[in-house]
Amino acid sequence: QVQLVDSGGGLVQAGESLRLSCAASGDTFSTYTIGWFRQAPGKEREFVGAIGWCAGTTYWTDSVKGRFTLSRDNSVNTVYLQMNNLNSADTAVYYCAATTFWGRSAESDYAYWGQGTQITVSS
Repeated sequence: QVQLVDSGGGLVQAGESLRLSCAASGDTFSTYTIGWFRQAPGKEREFVGAIGWCAGTTYWTDSVKGRFTLSRDNSVNTVYLQMNNLNSADTAVYYCAATTFWGRSAESDYAYWGQGTQITVSS
């Protein structure tokens, strides 16, 4: 099993940047794909992006391509979501999640979840 703790949320202005962290403990972290999801007020949770166990391989939802990047440091069991040029549509609670699969974007494919961190973008 993997325990995940996501952090780094806050209030930012439109156009600014923020970096989220997802720290893991438990099972062999390096073998998991780590994904990020977000849930805006009144909306369903949606997939944002994911990074494979082999750092550098990522996939994204279209709305964040070119603005968000993912990296991971397996030596400290942490994945980072760098978010640039934020806008009001990015306001949501962000969750990291872990799966043993690759290329999946459905919530049901992710077995382990962080508690969520709030990001609010003011315009």
